[in-house]
Amino acid sequence: MPAVDITLTDRKAVEKAAKKAAAAARKREVPLDFARAWAEFADPEDAEQVFRCDLTWLTSRWTCIFGRGCHGIRPGRASDGCCTLGAHWSDDDDRERVLGHAARLTPETWQFHKQGTGPKGISEPDEDGDLRTRRVDGACIFLNRPGFPGGEGCSLHTLALAEGKEPLETKPDVCWQLPVRRTYDWIERPDDSKYLQVTIGEYDRRGWGPGGHDLQWWCTGSPDAHVGPDPVYISYRPELIELMGAAGYAVLAELCERRLSTPDGPIAPHPADAR
Repeated sequence: MPAVDITLTDRKAVEKAAKKAAAAARKREVPLDFARAWAEFADPEDAEQVFRCDLTWLTSRWTCIFGRGCHGIRPGRASDGCCTLGAHWSDDDDRERVLGHAARLTPETWQFHKQGTGPKGISEPDEDGDLRTRRVDGACIFLNRPGFPGGEGCSLHTLALAEGKEPLETKPDVCWQLPVRRTYDWIERPDDSKYLQVTIGEYDRRGWGPGGHDLQWWCTGSPDAHVGPDPVYISYRPELIELMGAAGYAVLAELCERRLSTPDGPIAPHPADAR
């Protein structure tokens, strides 16, 4: 009995310390509104599209710090990272693709294999009726928790790495795209012609909708996560190619390289890089 009491006390102390650290980290987040450098260029593969890219974000030193200081988006759940809410499916094809890859997971590589292959499956409706990945014990069903012998983190991510694939092949769309945000807008020119504007930018708190302001902590504006060895356009090369096409990415990479090579440093750097 004393050992149980000590363990419970220790756990509460750890949770309290984690919440305190997360609160301090949120205070270090930079404001949502600051000067950004944008570049627009025609899609080399589609005459009706124009890319609008946030060079401030794409040349920043953001990197995912899951398991390396990530504070999580919900209090007391730092080890979930951003997996607490589950992943909403972009469409039926997204769900079916992930199901196909999940079929190769085993009880040794997927902590919740029994639940995921059971009658309830991997999906559930949210409060608005939209389907997302099921949550088990408060987080995504595909998230292996600390202490699992097969390894902590997304089981689909681990599967991809084990098979020599890019994680974008096995994970839900929203998971591999974060924290890059792609949006579409039809723009009308003065001559009444139109083009599709494809914006590639930062998935900041606002990207989550009104609820984004309630997240305990969010990484894109946090200096804690702007510690990558490479800028985002390099570290997220596979994802950006998937989002833009190889030709579009090649133009983007050239613009980013020119931006970073300016003698006096780039105009409008990401403020989280400098802290």
